Amino acid sequence: MPASLSSTAEPAAVIALSDKIQLLKSRVYFMGSLVLRRDSNFVSGYLRGLKGIEIGASSHNNYRLDAINVDRYGATDTIYKQEERRLAMHIAKVEVVAPGDDLPFDDDSYDFVFSSHVLEHFPDPIRALLEWQRVARRYVVCVVPHKERTFDADRPLTTTEELLTRHRDGFESEEDAHWSVWTCESFLELCDAVGLKVLGHCDPDDKVGNGFAVAIDATVAPRLPVGGAAPGRSNGG
Repeated sequence: MPASLSSTAEPAAVIALSDKIQLLKSRVYFMGSLVLRRDSNFVSGYLRGLKGIEIGASSHNNYRLDAINVDRYGATDTIYKQEERRLAMHIAKVEVVAPGDDLPFDDDSYDFVFSSHVLEHFPDPIRALLEWQRVARRYVVCVVPHKERTFDADRPLTTTEELLTRHRDGFESEEDAHWSVWTCESFLELCDAVGLKVLGHCDPDDKVGNGFAVAIDATVAPRLPVGGAAPGRSNGG
């Protein structure tokens, strides 16, 4: 009988030890990532002391903003939430479930809209940018992956002409993908074409460094080329 007890207890002990080792490794990885994921002076320089919205916030990429988290997914078991748990041991609370390019807020209802590594997931990023500009009173700040510093390095740049065509045609898709690939220069070209006033940019971004950051003046109304209409402010939604 002692032998049979040992044969069942030993694997359980091994599994428990393995779990503890894995947990320790994850915590060590997370502590190391905290060093790399430092605060962004560029972002906080614009947004510190203001109240805003963050689109798709994540616990392992925390900018420490006074912002409510808006996410298209309310579930806690998505691949993104699983990754948050793996890297940070907890998830960012989703406070409003809504599409990031169709926000349930009035015009000029928050000081800012912020996103980090989110804009590329929108099939029509112009629509998203214009929606954020509508809701923000002061700033729209985006951190965007840089083509040469992410797994998109082998893909061609997404041209401004293609993005204007997508917006003009009302292009939509439910597929979750990196729909657009930019360098900082090509993104600034897009902002200029749409009539978004850029206040400043930081390339590479001063947090993780695999992207670039751009601050847009939300007080200046955008202007689109003929054939693409910018949404007007609706005086209360």
